[in-house]
Order: sequence, then structure tokens, then C-alpha cells
Amino acid sequence: MNRIKIAWRAALALAAATLAQGTFAGQIGGSAHDFRNQAWGNGQICIYCHAPHHTDTTTTDAPLWNHEVTSQTYVLYDSATLDATVGQPGGLSKLCLSCHDGTVAPDSFGGTGGSAPTLSGSANLGNTLLDDHPIGFVYDTSLSTTDGSLHDPVATNVTIGSGGEQLSGTIQQRMLFNDRMECSSCHDVHNTFTADGGDMLVKVSQSGSALCLTCHNK
Repeated sequence: MNRIKIAWRAALALAAATLAQGTFAGQIGGSAHDFRNQAWGNGQICIYCHAPHHTDTTTTDAPLWNHEVTSQTYVLYDSATLDATVGQPGGLSKLCLSCHDGTVAPDSFGGTGGSAPTLSGSANLGNTLLDDHPIGFVYDTSLSTTDGSLHDPVATNVTIGSGGEQLSGTIQQRMLFNDRMECSSCHDVHNTFTADGGDMLVKVSQSGSALCLTCHNK
């Protein structure tokens, strides 16, 4: 095995370890994030988001990040019943929005600008998050106590995934990142074996509102 292969495998192992909380090791092949067959694809799977060398070291929560990061400012979700403090998206959610806010082309990776069309339709959330579930807030025991209609993430168990590819643990362990609710709390960006299958990549089935009721005590 040559040094390039060793370095690449080591890089992927580091990325997997960094994202281990709340995610699987990965079955991205065949998922909605497998871009090999796109006109702008280069036959690889990981390179659009991650690379083993010369990556962006300024982006937090981004193991070996290789994609252009959005600079968008968002209109945030707000509600009279919301007890959490919601701020501008950062960390993992900002990485998702780097394609899903429609301002950065999917092929903007490796330090080069992209020419592919930006996302459209329901995949494009735009800069207005008023009609989307809030993200980027701390979800802890204190919030669940204050709110009164949220399960305690430290004491409530959840099983994510499907079939023989499942992980169990508390909400805090499997769905939160540094105790924060992020896009990846509900979605697993790397896997085809998520609960409902299909393009939504949800960690828990939406049947019977199971995904919502994982956190919401209704």
C-alpha cells in the first residue's frame, strides 16, 4: 500500500472519529450525497466535502473540510413559545447550508469556484429560516425543564438508523453536538440506511411523527 493510500485512509479515519457522536461510520455510496454521477462529478465520493490535505482549518466542527463555506446571514426562526436562544447558524449546520441556502454551487470545492447550478426547490432553504425548525441552540436538561414539553436529552433514549444498522443511546449522545441542535440532529448526511430511506436521510422514522416525538413530549 503506497503512502498516498495510507494518508487518505488515515484522513477518513480521523474524519469519522470526529463525527462519531450521533453518526454512523458511513454508507454514503448511493445516498443523496453521492455525486459521482453528476455532470460535474469526478468519480469520487468524499472529495466534495473532505480532503486529506490542504483543507480549510478555519471552519469549526469541520473535519478536513474541502468545500466553500457560505457567508450568508439568515433570518432566524422565532416564536412566542420558543424558550431556546437561537443564533446565526454555525458549526455543522453552516456546512449543510453551504449548499442548502442556494448561495454556493455544489462543485465549489478544493479552493475553486463552482459552475454547477445551485440547489433549487425544497433542497434550497434560502436565507430565511423562519419556516424551518430552529437550529444552533443549546438543548439540555435546563431547556427541557423550562419548556415543559421537551424530553430531557440526558435521560431520554433513542435508536437511530434502520434494520441491522442501528445505534442506541440518549438524545444527547445520538442527536446533539456539543449539546446543540443542528441540522445533523435529525439528518445523517453520510448514510443510505437511515430510518425512512430516500433523500431526506432522517435518523428516526417520520411514521407516526416518531422523529418529532423523540424530543417533543406531546
